Amino acid sequence: MKIQPKLLAVLLALCVSNTHADTATGNLSVTASVSKTCTLTTTAVAFGTYDPAAGTDTTATGAVTVTCTSGTGYTVALDAGANPGTAGDTDTRRMKANTSDYLPYLLYQDAAHTTPWGNSGGEILTGQIGDGSAQTIDVHGVVLKNQYVAAGSYVDTVIVTVTY
Repeated sequence: MKIQPKLLAVLLALCVSNTHADTATGNLSVTASVSKTCTLTTTAVAFGTYDPAAGTDTTATGAVTVTCTSGTGYTVALDAGANPGTAGDTDTRRMKANTSDYLPYLLYQDAAHTTPWGNSGGEILTGQIGDGSAQTIDVHGVVLKNQYVAAGSYVDTVIVTVTY
């Protein structure tokens, strides 16, 4: 078998280049710094239609959803809303309709309505630890029965503060 001269030249070139290859190695440093952080979203406490003559309290549940970097401790506080009966008093939250009509309500951390939500002392949810996933915390609301207020659409805005 006769090998063509051009093919022979290519084969020799390949053999020569592979036998003289040298290498060098080094280390590439890869770094990152992760800051502790938390984000939050909310789901409204929507009471629907309130009937003061119903003979029972009206309840509804909303939520605060917190997502924190793994291992980040945080607390959750709820302020008195935009229309408290007494400034800063979370026990006097009120929804407002028209210009001067109010419907009082209460917010609790538990479904049994024993631990109020607030912005100080035992009314703040403490001891939470982020794990990188969304953690949902219920907000239980109550409008007490027999509040014969003016007809209308009542609203309030409560500021949620996550401290981490």
